[in-house]
Amino acid sequence: MKITYTADAQMLLRDFLQRQNISKKSLSAIKQNGALLVNEVPVTVRYMLAPGEQVTVCLPAEQPSRSLRPSAGRLTIIYEDNYLCVVSKPAGISTMPSQLHPHDSLLERTLHHFIENKETGIPHIVTRLDRNTSGIVVFAKHQLIHHLMTDSITKTYLCAACGKIPAAGMIDYPIGRKSDSIIERHITADGKQALTTFIALHRSNDYSVALVKLHTGRTHQIRVHFQAIGHPLAGDTLYGHDTRLARQALHAFQIEFVHPFTEVSIILQDAPPEDLRSLIPML
Repeated sequence: MKITYTADAQMLLRDFLQRQNISKKSLSAIKQNGALLVNEVPVTVRYMLAPGEQVTVCLPAEQPSRSLRPSAGRLTIIYEDNYLCVVSKPAGISTMPSQLHPHDSLLERTLHHFIENKETGIPHIVTRLDRNTSGIVVFAKHQLIHHLMTDSITKTYLCAACGKIPAAGMIDYPIGRKSDSIIERHITADGKQALTTFIALHRSNDYSVALVKLHTGRTHQIRVHFQAIGHPLAGDTLYGHDTRLARQALHAFQIEFVHPFTEVSIILQDAPPEDLRSLIPML
């Protein structure tokens, strides 16, 4: 995989690459197993760039883990280019393999897609979702691209919560793992800071629908926070008792990010699936 830049000032190639947020660790890997070219000629990081020169970074080749089993299961692609693959995850599919669900994960379906399309990279999970949460998942096609995407995504979720929630709100409670569970989280003073904001789209005494933004990325954050304000998500039997839906009513609806290479602002949406639409007619 190659990434191309155009120099905009005179400077050492090493300094130019650091300005592109290529870490020292990544640069070391590129020097060992990749290549650095200026105007298609191999150079070292001590090369003095001139404005307008073309810099090509040949990323080190990667191999997928031997534990992964490419799966030909259904894959719905929302967006794809040379660097990223954004897909729609259905509920009931794990983002990555686990002990309970070792194969046919979304990661393995995406790996199969890469192999079928002769991609030179392998999928790296940038955003992940619980097995029973649906919606947008972002994969990077190289570890370096994953690194560049880590902190640049704004996520908006759609959820249905039990009861009548406030018209809007901010939930700011620390979250930690329960001492007697490897799965369940709870609000605890010694947990990690977690911030969630929401705007209600529909409110009734039975169910409410909200657009939710995560400002931190704690495990089960939306589920735990809505439980904490007395409105667990519909269908969430881990943090509530509602069984009207076969899974928690949570969907990763939208992502926003600035593309790490084109610098274009991208907004992607994924319509909620049928089970959520059947629960609340307005969906």
